[in-house]
Amino acid sequence: MFDWIQNIADWFVYSVLNLEKGQHLAEALNFFIYETTKILILLFVVIFFMGIINSYFPIDKVKNYLSRNKLYGLEYLMASLFGVVTPFCSCSSVPLFIGFVRGGIPLGVTFSFLITSPLVNEVAIGLFIGLFGIKTTIIYVISGVLLGTISGVILQKLKLESYLTPWVKEVLENAQREQNIFQEEKQPFKKRLSIIWEEVIRILKGIIPYVIVGIAIGGLMHGYIPEGFFEKYMDKDNLFAVPIATILAVPMYSNASGILPVVQVLVAKGIPLGTAIAFMMGVVGLSLPEAMLLKKVMTLKLIAIFFGVVTLCIIISGYLFNIIL
Repeated sequence: MFDWIQNIADWFVYSVLNLEKGQHLAEALNFFIYETTKILILLFVVIFFMGIINSYFPIDKVKNYLSRNKLYGLEYLMASLFGVVTPFCSCSSVPLFIGFVRGGIPLGVTFSFLITSPLVNEVAIGLFIGLFGIKTTIIYVISGVLLGTISGVILQKLKLESYLTPWVKEVLENAQREQNIFQEEKQPFKKRLSIIWEEVIRILKGIIPYVIVGIAIGGLMHGYIPEGFFEKYMDKDNLFAVPIATILAVPMYSNASGILPVVQVLVAKGIPLGTAIAFMMGVVGLSLPEAMLLKKVMTLKLIAIFFGVVTLCIIISGYLFNIIL
């Protein structure tokens, strides 16, 4: 989907700047250009699209429907399944997270998507089948969906809406004001677009600095942290290998497709599959760049709770994988 962005990043880094492939600086810069461009495009598309939807389908109706109708957890499962079909990394999922919140989707349901989207997607599934077989892939997919679903339910029960930043609350208030204008004046679509455009620009201005800083951190990690750096901490004889692998994975940053070959190498070197998968989940599901992006929409306390709940679920999944497989 974003191959053309990668081509531009490759051309600029390797042809214009004449840097050599494999150099730390080249890899970090290439990663930064690709991810920043991709995420800004996603932000624009998602916010603009959600603006159009919100102008015709009021936020209050969405909230009222979800609060009145007992879906028995299906809304969390549906959000997780939607995450499966969106091939985004953890940072790329943040724009959709903002769009969901702006659209009045409950926070826990939104978290279910945010957790599952980077962990499980069709590309990762294809690679997983080729590397580890169908049985392991099925268990991984089910665990990824359950991880997002259960974590979303837990986070919703904690009632964390008050820990969203004032910026998000302002975005929601502006969205509500827009809807009131649209409903009262029955404005034509062309006039709605100008109002929606102004809101898109305002939101982008607020979040772009966080995108740049977050991806810059991710680029440095991508370019300068050796892939085998953490292997010595994941020995099969270490009872605490799973939590150590999960926690040490957080500073790294990659998508599921990028980290799967590393997981294969770890398993080939004797690292238990559950420990290696916990490491993979930590890399793709939790990262410092993601935390930097989320800082715009969540307070530090909410980020800490979110990371804590997901980390705990990943650790439990890792131990279960080691028992089952």
